[in-house]
Parts: sequence; structure tokens; C-alpha cells
Amino acid sequence: MEQRDWDELKQAAVEVMGRAYAPYSHYPVGAAARVDDGRTVVGCNVENAAYGVVLCAECGLVSQLHASGGGRLTHFVCVNGDGEVIMPCGRCRQLLFEHGGRDLLLWTVSGVKPMSEVLPDAFGPDDLARVATDEAGPS
Repeated sequence: MEQRDWDELKQAAVEVMGRAYAPYSHYPVGAAARVDDGRTVVGCNVENAAYGVVLCAECGLVSQLHASGGGRLTHFVCVNGDGEVIMPCGRCRQLLFEHGGRDLLLWTVSGVKPMSEVLPDAFGPDDLARVATDEAGPS
């Protein structure tokens, strides 16, 4: 993906960040990702007075991914209220790994990196599939 494509993705994240609902933390976040079929999906954080049930921007993005047809994430960026690129938290890195895999490219605070570097030795669907196969035993 060329730099102008990354810039367009970041702009989509900035735009959706403007719709975030962050009355408690005052820390709006927007996220945008490219899907393997070329679509762009976005999400913004949505806070709740019961702080523990906040929906991160990445959660909204993955929800839009599935609501709009599914697929795999290929490129991802998220921004803060100033439009600066930020790192997804650990929980969200796991969520992104689930829906983009080791090859998902993230624009991070230190440049573009594959998910395999952002979340090394990640646990994911393949690990669960192996356990299910092992428990089924020989056929």
C-alpha cells in the first residue's frame, strides 16, 4: 500500500474520531482499516458511565467489518483526538489479530509493522482449532 493510501486511511480514522462518544475520558479515538476486498471499515470509541463496558474504536471497526460482509483486515491505523497515530491497547491488538492475522499491517507510533511484530507469538483461532482436533482424537 502506498503512502497516499495510508494517508487516506488515516483521514478516515480522523473523521470517525470526530464522532466518538468520550464524555468521561475526553480521549476520543478513531480507527480505520482496509479489508481484503478493498472496503474501508471504521470505528470510534463509545464510553459508558459504567467505565468497564466501554467500546473501543477497534471493537466498532470489527463490528462494521462483519456487519458489512466480513473478510480479513489487511491495513489498520488508529488516532487520538489530535489526529496523531496511537497504538491499540493489548485487548484491541488481540481483537485485530483475530480479524487480520499475523500479516495485518498496522501504522504504529514507530512506523508500519506487521501484526506478527506488534503481537508476537499471538494466541488465536489456529490454536483453538488444534485443541479441538487433538480432543477429537484419531478417526
